[in-house]
Amino acid sequence: MKEEANNRKEHWFVLYTKSRQEKNVSKILLEKGIEAYCPIKRTKHKWSDRWKWVEMPLFNSYCFVRLAEEDKDIVFEIPGVVQFVYWLGKPGVVRDGEIEKIKTWLNDFDHELIEIEAISIGDKVTIDSGPLMEEKGELVSRQGSKLQLRLENLGVLLWVDAHRNKITRIAS
Repeated sequence: MKEEANNRKEHWFVLYTKSRQEKNVSKILLEKGIEAYCPIKRTKHKWSDRWKWVEMPLFNSYCFVRLAEEDKDIVFEIPGVVQFVYWLGKPGVVRDGEIEKIKTWLNDFDHELIEIEAISIGDKVTIDSGPLMEEKGELVSRQGSKLQLRLENLGVLLWVDAHRNKITRIAS
């Protein structure tokens, strides 16, 4: 963990930004001397007459900022910042190792293989790992990484940790 001369611990926080403002918010934060990270994914987009590589944020409407707890309010001076992403009533903290893992993925893997798929309440899903592998169900509720699934084949509601099990949305 990085510490400043006055012993203030800095943490990575997640900022929720206005739509399509992730890169701009990150750029302005960096210009102001505030450590920020907006993971960028290169993707190929097709226009009517050609293909072109474009750089898009990996996480829509999110960027990361590294600050001491007491300095959090300065981000609201940046146009495009909406709020911090909260976890259990406090701004969520992302571990340094998780930021490094994202950077490694983006450096080491083909960006076309990296997909972020949002799963919403009511979506049909399949469990792709663990003891209930290949079971299909519906997402009933979510609390952070804990997903409550209704598994019709088994006639049960159960909680699954999305960090420990691979859950995939079934295309409608």
